[in-house]
Amino acid sequence: MQDFWAVTIRVVPAFLLAFGGGVISSLFAVSHERLCRMISLAAGTLSGVTLFTIIPETYETLPLWQLAASLVSGYAVFYLISRYVFHVCPACAASHFDDATTHRFGEIAAAMVIALGVHSTMDGLALALGKEAGMSAGLDSSMLMAICIHKVPEGLALCALLLAAGFRKGIALIWVAVVEATTLLGGAIGLWVIPQVSGLWLDALLAHVGGGFIFLAFHAVFGELVRHGKKQVLFYFFIGMVLIAVLTLLVHGH
Repeated sequence: MQDFWAVTIRVVPAFLLAFGGGVISSLFAVSHERLCRMISLAAGTLSGVTLFTIIPETYETLPLWQLAASLVSGYAVFYLISRYVFHVCPACAASHFDDATTHRFGEIAAAMVIALGVHSTMDGLALALGKEAGMSAGLDSSMLMAICIHKVPEGLALCALLLAAGFRKGIALIWVAVVEATTLLGGAIGLWVIPQVSGLWLDALLAHVGGGFIFLAFHAVFGELVRHGKKQVLFYFFIGMVLIAVLTLLVHGH
């Protein structure tokens, strides 16, 4: 029961932040410039949590080849889904959602739900893994911060896409809630997985999640660099990484 509540207080806020982003998008017009800043900041936090916490944490227990394989597998899963199904993150690929995409939304709706569902499920699983007793407090707190920051522009972009495709606000928000609810599913899967596997496999799974984060961060930054000013994108990306680095140092200092 303690594990249940520990995971719940992590995945529920992440879900609510994504849904809150959708609500904001339904009420106010959010310029792509502002969304770009949030996307870049979120990409920086995802990179930071991978570089400063996930890799150091898993390097202590995993052989280098297994750590590398886990990172590559996480990157590859998201790459293949984005390449052959649909973009796994509406925020990370916001620049790709042009008028042609929204006009043919009916053709891609099922693919979008599958892709975003996999992404959000992975977010929930990452939050569950972060609270695992064998993991450090620095990993737990940085993981929570990175995913929660990432969830806001994700909800904003998803709702904006749905509205641009012609959905009414209420229906668009229902879609956002349904898709983002898979974050809760990921937390539930984590609750089941953690007691079933050894610490070594948990570390491999965590590194796999980190590989997915690297894909999301790279995809987001590259997409925004193409469309927007490099200084703005890199500045907010750097701020995101610094936030995670400082948080990790503060937690480890205590």
